[in-house]
Amino acid sequence: MKRFWKHVTTQAADGGWRVLLDGRPLKTQGGAAQIVPSPALAEALAGEWAAQGEEVDPKSFVLRDLADYAIDQVAPAPGTVADKLLRYAETDTLCYRADPDEPLYRRQLELWEPLVTAIEQRHGVRFERVSGVVHRPQASETLRRLREALAAKDPFALAALEMLTTLTASLAVGLSALEDDADIDALFAAANCEEDWQAEQWGWDLQAEERRKVRLDAFRQAAQFARLAQPAAD
Repeated sequence: MKRFWKHVTTQAADGGWRVLLDGRPLKTQGGAAQIVPSPALAEALAGEWAAQGEEVDPKSFVLRDLADYAIDQVAPAPGTVADKLLRYAETDTLCYRADPDEPLYRRQLELWEPLVTAIEQRHGVRFERVSGVVHRPQASETLRRLREALAAKDPFALAALEMLTTLTASLAVGLSALEDDADIDALFAAANCEEDWQAEQWGWDLQAEERRKVRLDAFRQAAQFARLAQPAAD
């Protein structure tokens, strides 16, 4: 598709902000008004449109796609997204570890335990840790409290959280990435502890390394989206 607009602007609208192309407000891919909760996110969305050349690159609209997903899919059914995220809590990567006598276990303990402990303290829950691959269910009270935490998040935060969690197979990592002081690259490295450990032992595979870079970039963008979507403090 060729570029069909000259000017990209933003304006306040219906309690939020929107992007306009040559004065015409954008709609989501589902046909709804694309109204986002912060001027910072609207400016970032406008930046994606302004950065296009004569030929439009659909793959470059990462923030636009997340915003549309939040509006079209998450907002009408936030409970569906919460159910999906809670399934990741049941099999959270950070809770399934090597046997204690294996060297990898020490790396996992160093990287994972502080993150799990912080989530437990923040949300008043207790995660079951497992050595090996045999499934051990999380306590119903833990899942109940996590559901409450998810229910308190708006559709834009949930959309970002779903992407963050899916990329790392860890709700603990996803929730940690939403914190204002989160070290995004360190969180991604922690979630990829086992993969990186194997690469250190046996060498990096070029394709695997490229996949890791792609996933890291997506993780960074989801975290950026979550921050940009935060409404400005009064």
